[in-house]
Amino acid sequence: MRKVVITGMGVVSPIGNNLETFWDNAVRGVNGISTITKFDVSGNFPVKIAGEVKGFDAAAFGVDPKTARRCALFTQYALAAAMMAVKDSGIDFASEPDPYRCGCTIGSGVGGIDITENEVLRMERGKTAKISPFAIPEMIANMAAGMVALQHGLKGLNYGVVSACATGLHSIGAALRAIQHGEADVVLSGGCEAPLCPVAVAGFAALRALSTRNDDPEHACRPFDKERNGFIMSEGGAVLVLEEMERAKARGARIYAEVAGFGQTCDAYHMTAPMPDGEAGARAMSFALAEAGAAATDVGYVNAHGTSTPMNDKVETLVIKKALGEEAARKVSISSTKSMTGHLLGGTGALETVVCAKAIETGIVPPTINYTTPDPDCDLDYTPNVARERKVDLALNNSLGFGGHNAVVALRKV
Repeated sequence: MRKVVITGMGVVSPIGNNLETFWDNAVRGVNGISTITKFDVSGNFPVKIAGEVKGFDAAAFGVDPKTARRCALFTQYALAAAMMAVKDSGIDFASEPDPYRCGCTIGSGVGGIDITENEVLRMERGKTAKISPFAIPEMIANMAAGMVALQHGLKGLNYGVVSACATGLHSIGAALRAIQHGEADVVLSGGCEAPLCPVAVAGFAALRALSTRNDDPEHACRPFDKERNGFIMSEGGAVLVLEEMERAKARGARIYAEVAGFGQTCDAYHMTAPMPDGEAGARAMSFALAEAGAAATDVGYVNAHGTSTPMNDKVETLVIKKALGEEAARKVSISSTKSMTGHLLGGTGALETVVCAKAIETGIVPPTINYTTPDPDCDLDYTPNVARERKVDLALNNSLGFGGHNAVVALRKV
């Protein structure tokens, strides 16, 4: 099968709206979580904190303002991240000889849930006739992929994956397979999310999944720490340019890393809780390693799903130990960058693949911030609080989603 590499990356996140700012802040351990400003959380609203994107204007990234007005925010994030990724890659899609060899797989976990909420409220107020004609194309989750393809003239494979927290990695896995098997030469791939509206935040709060440290947002997200009490919802997204390796080399592209392996499984256990023994998640890691032709001892860095929920972090520790073996698991550097960004839901896997690629490129592992109280159930090296220099030739990125979806991408230094 053909080899696949990453040649461009674009980011919109709570800690930076471009690749350089995002990576600098991730390395420095900058917190992106604060009190919600997008809607009123005063009174008895259960959760008042989130990872908001700051200062975002789609037009600043070259997105036509008229187009932006007709797109939900999650799609605007995808359009902006794709613009940055394409510029970073140096590809001119207008000059591509065959646009049917160029594709797009960009997913979202909840799509335009904010649009759905607003339009329902409009109807409740008796304004059925005022429903926007753009309501449906704004809210459907595939529209991020569709609009990015429209923006760049991509006529090959195109769809939006929806698999909760594993969406971003499933999107990248789909792009990888398409290029490996000759269905495409270059694919824009990733995930995006804009879930910060009352119904989404209240819904996740009702699941008791979110942190309620409303008075201390800076320290609320604390993956693998004994005092963790829930994840932090956030927004943003990332798009990566995946390209056939020989084509990338022939045009002199900068290569961040090879997408060397992909593994996917399902717990088939519970709607929201992970399988307690971690077996299915470990299998996904093992499958990614096997496809990469790598051993557990080759892994230098694992970007953990690390949500900061009591059960997820305990189980993921077991997952890593089962997949790598106890000895190798204790030597690998692990971190959860959600401690800084919060949880982007469908966008998180793509954003954290960017982290893995930059760790390989720079030899720096970003930290897990807010780690102060060790948990006996989480006893590996989570790179606490301070970034670390480490040569990383192979990195694994874990995403473990509601519905039992497990996805893992392996990146290798080229």
